Amino acid sequence: MGSENNNHTELPRRSIDSNASSSASSAVVLRKKNSFSSLWRGSKKKRSLLESIPSTENLDTTSIGTNYTIDKTTGKKYIKGTVVTVVLVEAKDLPNTPDDGSTHGLFCRIRLGSKTLISKVSTNINHPEWKERFELQLSEDHLLRISLWDKGKQKNFMGRCVLDLLHLEKDRTHEFWQQLDDGYGSVHFSVTLCDTRKSIPPSTNDVITNDVIEKYAIHNLTNDWNEVGQLHVKVIGAKGFNANLNAYCTLELDNQRVQTHSVRVFNDQYSWDRSYVFNVYDITSSLDLKVYDDSILNSIRSDSLGRVSIPLLRISNRTPRWYALKDKSKKNAAKGNCPRLLLEMSVYWNPVKAAVKMFRPKEVKYLKKPPKFDVILVHSNLEFIRDTFEALYQANEQFKHLFEWENQELSFIALVIWIWFWYCFRMWTTPLLLLIPFIYSWLSQRNKNQMRSRTVNKNDSDRSITVSDVSDNEKLDFKTMAGKMQGLPEMTLYITKCVEYMVCLSERIQNLATFQVPFLSYLGMLFLVIASIGLYLIPFNYMMIGLGIYKFTRKYMDPERTPNNDILDFISRIPDNEQLRQWKELNVPEPLQTNHIVNKPPIARSFSTL
Repeated sequence: MGSENNNHTELPRRSIDSNASSSASSAVVLRKKNSFSSLWRGSKKKRSLLESIPSTENLDTTSIGTNYTIDKTTGKKYIKGTVVTVVLVEAKDLPNTPDDGSTHGLFCRIRLGSKTLISKVSTNINHPEWKERFELQLSEDHLLRISLWDKGKQKNFMGRCVLDLLHLEKDRTHEFWQQLDDGYGSVHFSVTLCDTRKSIPPSTNDVITNDVIEKYAIHNLTNDWNEVGQLHVKVIGAKGFNANLNAYCTLELDNQRVQTHSVRVFNDQYSWDRSYVFNVYDITSSLDLKVYDDSILNSIRSDSLGRVSIPLLRISNRTPRWYALKDKSKKNAAKGNCPRLLLEMSVYWNPVKAAVKMFRPKEVKYLKKPPKFDVILVHSNLEFIRDTFEALYQANEQFKHLFEWENQELSFIALVIWIWFWYCFRMWTTPLLLLIPFIYSWLSQRNKNQMRSRTVNKNDSDRSITVSDVSDNEKLDFKTMAGKMQGLPEMTLYITKCVEYMVCLSERIQNLATFQVPFLSYLGMLFLVIASIGLYLIPFNYMMIGLGIYKFTRKYMDPERTPNNDILDFISRIPDNEQLRQWKELNVPEPLQTNHIVNKPPIARSFSTL
């Protein structure tokens, strides 16, 4: 978005030496806070060329408005109802920090008018990331200044950039890679100007021209492939809140965020009647809307009155619709008398560009809340893993029942289907087989929709009975936090056993390939060679048919046998890492060699006979 303004030639990176002397015109070389600090900081009476205020001849006073508020401390004028939201993301290609043996960190100062905000300190000096949001009021000079600082033993200035906010379109998010002074590094940030005045000229964002429809037509493939569509949202109003609030609404699509002005209830309804436009870079994204109370207490709590997420693919164009607001978890209804938003949306997108974008990396959201430990979430994840292992176990047991002919009719049908399938199988039919789950889900979903349409015609009494029964069942099935904690150890032990079994299998296969037991490794190699020769001589289809006949007829060839799996039986003979550690022999010390005199055998004496 903002890369067009940054066509500067890149200069080679240079290190920052705080003790080195340089000319006064350099704004990148760092110095200590001494008598020479004025050389790189600049005099207060002089103004940098990048910070020069445009002449009044270029000011568009109609786009800014004439309503000002004056800061009594500084005398600066601020434009009423214009909020500037800055999202500071990252920086790159920065010069090296001084090697003085101290820990360095980089932070930014964001200045608009007389208001200055400071970001957090990033310890990654090569590629710092901040990912913070700042809100300021648009001032009279409309110049946004972002300066980069190094925090070590001393605070050293590293560079700055200035952005003129005068010509930026309001109620749109603009993204920039802005180069620092002399081209040494660049800063990535986004800027959004939101007009929060109640009485503003009528917006033209809701006017959808033929140019927009033509731009994202399926045959128009000459434009930017990164932008796949455009979303038009008209926030009409809301109702259902308990108290008389001063409410405003925020709209967020990926990294684009705007907000409405604050209104009070009138005829039991909040009316905004504002239109916004978003560029769509991923058609699978969702539009997040939140309603806040513009009060001091709520600003401290930073809690919303309600929120809702709307996938772009579920939007019906030019159809006003009420959307029920949810609580913080986005699962239950928000507090109030069914609080809801009235929206009218239209999304226009190119299916070809959107399909190509599906196979590219997804856009990363800059602002995310850090994950928190949630016992309920951990419990649900463990339940899912347990159910998955149980489903695999049950599937294995069902296959055993088929091979053992416990239900002869079902086993016979399975054997016939197996033989017919592999007889007709061709390699090009493999993608078609993957369509079977999709077709099954589509048919089941269609049947559910038909059943749902039939149940709509039930009378109110039956419906009330059903709702009460469902609520009773939910109360009976609801597990408290204590119940979840009580069943957690047993569930964790079951999952640990299943995971240990899978890890043991992988270790055994690895030990087979590394010749931990040479006899078994040679036996496995011989089996693979025989299988390769068999696949070369016998077609794969016939090989699978023979395997199926062998598995189904083993019951009659050996009725007294124990049901088993030949491959798993072979793998079970291979030791895992724990067994190898147990088999490891310890060193036996050799006996000490002591110097001793070897006893000579006694000399036999002969006695002569007299």
